[in-house]
Amino acid sequence: MSVFEGLKFRKVYSPIHNLDPRIKFVYVCAIFGVAIIFWELLPLITLFVLQLPFVFLAGVRRQWLRSMRGAAFLATIIFLTNFIFSFIGAGYIVTAKNLENAVALTLRFIVLVESFSVFFLTTSPDHLGLALEQTRIPYEFCFAFTTAVRFVPVLAEEAQTIMDAQKARGLELERGNFLKRIRNYIPILIPLIVSAIRRSLELAEAMESRAWGATKKRTNLYMLKLHRSDFALIVITIGIIAVALYVRFYVAIPSLNELLMGSS
Repeated sequence: MSVFEGLKFRKVYSPIHNLDPRIKFVYVCAIFGVAIIFWELLPLITLFVLQLPFVFLAGVRRQWLRSMRGAAFLATIIFLTNFIFSFIGAGYIVTAKNLENAVALTLRFIVLVESFSVFFLTTSPDHLGLALEQTRIPYEFCFAFTTAVRFVPVLAEEAQTIMDAQKARGLELERGNFLKRIRNYIPILIPLIVSAIRRSLELAEAMESRAWGATKKRTNLYMLKLHRSDFALIVITIGIIAVALYVRFYVAIPSLNELLMGSS
């Protein structure tokens, strides 16, 4: 469940936290798009390294590392799946090209998790909802989205608590074959579903007690405004997109194996 640590906002004063959520989201979407158009290893390594200054400036290194460790399981599955299929397609021969392609696809997934993890770690759900409202998105959709962002880490923590409690009662989650392990998680899912339903009912009662939806025209105490740092991030985002498109269409990207063979 540590991958959901990357969705839990950490209130820290930093230059990254102070950025406008709309600009950060555009930046994350730009990284997402650039990662999709590249399947070579070197550009994806560059994208991965490009996010590290944001992690250190935001002061969320520990939580970011937890989310990366949580994503390691899915990354391993992606690597093994691509490597096995390429291994079979190459006639049961391990080649450097197939290995590099499997690593590149895995790194693409890691870059996506990394960028969205930094976004959610440094963006308050309140500011995120306010940003969505100021972009003329209906408040009902804004509320649903921000509520989901808030409750996913909470439910993940509750699931971990239930797992620890069931293990203390003698439940062995890792014993048996694949189907047996799936059945072992039934005592985890049932209390978690009951808890989620209870939370939803409490939320509905709280919304009714506050006359949610009684007025169509809502007002807010704060209004988001762009600052110099936001414009700087816009310039950086445009620069990344321009460089990525130029490299994609006009530069022949060598593989890592070609670079190593050329240097030797």
